Amino acid sequence: MSKNLRWKLLTIVAVVGLSIFAFTPPAEKIRLGLDLKGGVHLVMRVQTDDALRVETEASADRLREALRTQAIGVGGITVGSPSEFRVAGVPTAQDAQFRQALVDIDLMYDRSQSGADYTFRLKPNVVTQLRDETVNQALQTIERRVNELGVAEPVVARHSEADQILVQLPGVSDVNRAKEIIRSTALLELKLVEQGPFADEASARQAFANNVPPDMQILPGNMDTAAGGPPTTGYYAVRRVAAVTGRDLRNARPSLDENNRPAVSFSLNNEGATKMGNFTQANINRQLAIVLDGRVYSAPMIQSRIDAEGRITGNFTQQEAGDLGLVLRSGALPASLTYLEERTVGPSLGADSVRAGVYAASGGLVFVLLFMLVYYKLAGFNAFVSISINLVMLLGLMAYAGAVMTLPGIAGFILTIGMGVDSNVLIFERIKEELAAGKNARAAVAAGFDRVFWTIVDTHVASLIAAAFLFQFGTGPIRGFATTLTIGLLSNVFTAVFVSRAMFEMFLSRREQPATLSI
Repeated sequence: MSKNLRWKLLTIVAVVGLSIFAFTPPAEKIRLGLDLKGGVHLVMRVQTDDALRVETEASADRLREALRTQAIGVGGITVGSPSEFRVAGVPTAQDAQFRQALVDIDLMYDRSQSGADYTFRLKPNVVTQLRDETVNQALQTIERRVNELGVAEPVVARHSEADQILVQLPGVSDVNRAKEIIRSTALLELKLVEQGPFADEASARQAFANNVPPDMQILPGNMDTAAGGPPTTGYYAVRRVAAVTGRDLRNARPSLDENNRPAVSFSLNNEGATKMGNFTQANINRQLAIVLDGRVYSAPMIQSRIDAEGRITGNFTQQEAGDLGLVLRSGALPASLTYLEERTVGPSLGADSVRAGVYAASGGLVFVLLFMLVYYKLAGFNAFVSISINLVMLLGLMAYAGAVMTLPGIAGFILTIGMGVDSNVLIFERIKEELAAGKNARAAVAAGFDRVFWTIVDTHVASLIAAAFLFQFGTGPIRGFATTLTIGLLSNVFTAVFVSRAMFEMFLSRREQPATLSI
């Protein structure tokens, strides 16, 4: 055996050994997708009108505050549709001053006037931009939450329509918990309490003679109870504009309150800490409402300046505190979500798919071996070994790359067997032609591999281009097929050209002057 052949065989053994090591044990090393491992498939719609309304209400509040600061009296500011608000009763004498206060508003809104009333509508390009940004932000927030759930290889992507999001969570068993974490808005706001708590909403409104000022709002919340007592709901009158919001959060984590009950501690970034410090210093001995998704969780008394740290208390379980910390860390959703589609794939169905895929691959390999042995005689065994090593390399490369095996991926796995057969048929037929032309076995094998090499490369490059387009523009299952196909194509070039040729050379090296081949 020549030194060159010895190195080829050692290379093949090393590649096979590393591949087997990479995917052993398969249950731990091969990642399975939703259709094989089981889990949940969700399609959600982002209610982008919510984000438009938030922007419109924020603009109305900013304008209201600016008018109050400049002592411009108007009849009222009301929000109509999600993209429109109206200012009524602008005094004629202050109309010019009112227009000067609209510098920022005019950048985003189209303005129309009817007497002393003004109507502001978000510009069409702003509406389009806000909707697109809302979906993108929701996508990123959901992805962060799913990643913190510890789900292996989740799929979070846009779906068929512009405002829809697809979420696939392989291996998730507690579907309801996952859904609640995903759809929780988790909007944290720190607001000043003006009055309360009241026993019911009617009492809260009566405190203002049933005419709540536009810069205030009535929110439900938790009332202080004795330690361990049942929770009761009260109502607080709080400032509409928050001093600090969840956008100023740096971190949130589960903790314990002074009674050793589960709570959530949070810390603020530098900007949030500055705002919090100035706000609390100016409002010592007043209540600060910690509001989450429109509900007051606690309303502690401000006893001194507070800068970067805070805590949310309530009747939490340990898991609820952990989940709340998770959604706060991932950021608030910019809009609410509605579920359009939910499918649950059971683990048993996934196991059946894996079993069927193994049977299909094994059956295909056996029938290929029988065909190749009948048609190409002993050379057919060469093809069987080459294809087997190809499949081993495919599993090993998928494990090293962290690729996910899906049901379409199994189809790509089986397709690899066909591609391996195709490459070997090209080589064998070329060798037969060289033998028919009168060359001896060694020369025929060398010429056959040399002349077929670029044909194999051309066909595989064309297939790789198709796989790249599938991966770029396809969704989860299509990408799974494209991934398996790509890895299979790369490993097939190595096995068809390098492994198969090394086996022919090993067989021929044992004979002095081989004249024929069993092919």
